[in-house]
Amino acid sequence: MKQTILVTGGTGFIGSHTTVELQQAGYKVVIADNLSNSKIEVLDGIEKITGVRPAFENIDLEDYNATKNLFEKYPDIRGIIHFAASKAVGESVEKPLLYYRNNITSLLNLLELMPRHHVKGIIFSSSCTVYGQPSKEHLPVTESAPIQTALSPYGNTKQINEEIIRDYIHSGAPVKSIILRYFNPIGAHPSALIGELPNGTPNNLIPYVTQTAMGIRKQLTIFGNDYNTPDGTCIRDYIYVVDLAKAHVAAMTRVLDQETEPLEYFNIGTGKGESTLEIVETFEKVTGVKLNWKYGPRREGDIEKVWGNVDKANKVLGWKADTPLEEVLASAWKWQQKLREDGVM
Repeated sequence: MKQTILVTGGTGFIGSHTTVELQQAGYKVVIADNLSNSKIEVLDGIEKITGVRPAFENIDLEDYNATKNLFEKYPDIRGIIHFAASKAVGESVEKPLLYYRNNITSLLNLLELMPRHHVKGIIFSSSCTVYGQPSKEHLPVTESAPIQTALSPYGNTKQINEEIIRDYIHSGAPVKSIILRYFNPIGAHPSALIGELPNGTPNNLIPYVTQTAMGIRKQLTIFGNDYNTPDGTCIRDYIYVVDLAKAHVAAMTRVLDQETEPLEYFNIGTGKGESTLEIVETFEKVTGVKLNWKYGPRREGDIEKVWGNVDKANKVLGWKADTPLEEVLASAWKWQQKLREDGVM
C-alpha cells in the first residue's frame, strides 16, 4: 500500500474521479468535504468502482481546530490534493467575501498544519483562468505566459492561493507543491457510477447540453456567435475528467517519491481547442439526440479563446490526455441517462 492522501473536496466532480484513480494506483484516501456542493452517495459510487470505500470526514476546512483534529486522527497522511473551494464565477461576484474566506482560509490552515503533521506535499487545483484572455502570441498558453488580472473573485482566489503557496515555499517551509492549472474538465467515469452533478442551473456547458438533451432544460443558449474564431463561438480546451484525475496521481507521485524542485507548475489540458458549436454538433452526432439550441448575446466575462500547451506535463509527468472527444461526450450522456434511471433528474 502506498502513502495516505487527503483529498479535500473529494466528493465533488473532479475530487471523486481523482479518489478513484488514487485508490486504483494503490494509495489510501481520506476525503474531507462539507457536502456544500456534493452528495454523500458519491462514496457508494467510488466504492462500487474500486472495491474500497475511502475514509470520509464531513468538516469545514476553514475551521482550524476541525482541520487539526483531522490530521491527528489520520497521522499517516503524507500528501494533500486540495480541491475544496466555492467555485461559481457569478456567485463570487455577488458574494466576494464568502469566496475569499472559504477559498483562502482553508488553504492557510492546510499549509500551516502540514509541517507539524509531517505532510510532505500538496497538489493545488488551479485554473487556466489565471491566464485571462492570452494574446495571440501566447496561444497555446504555456506555463510561463503572463498572469492576467482576474475577472472574478473566484479567479482571483486561484491566483492569490498560487502566490500564498509560492511565498510559503520560498520562506523555507519544509513542504513541496505542484500547482496544476487546468482547462475545462468534462465527461464522467465510464461506469456512470460517478459524474458531474451540479446544484440547480448548470454553469458549465456539458451538464447544460446533457440536461437539454434529456428535456430537463427547454433550450440551450450558445452565448455569442460573433467572436474572432472560425465559427464565431468561443473556443476552450475540454479535458476528460478521468484523464485529469490521472494527472493528479502522476503529480502526487512526483512530489512524494522524486527529488524535484519544491514548487512546479503544469498546464493540464488536451493541447487543442474546441468551439462551443463543435461540442454541440459532436454531441448530437455521438448520441443521435437533436438539441434544441439558439444563439444568444455574448456573456460578460467570457474569454474568447484559450487552450493549453501541455508539452511540459506530457514530458515531465509522463502523462497525456488522449481520450477522443466523441468518447468523452458519450460518457457525459451515459451519466445523464443513469441519473434519469436513478430518479435523480
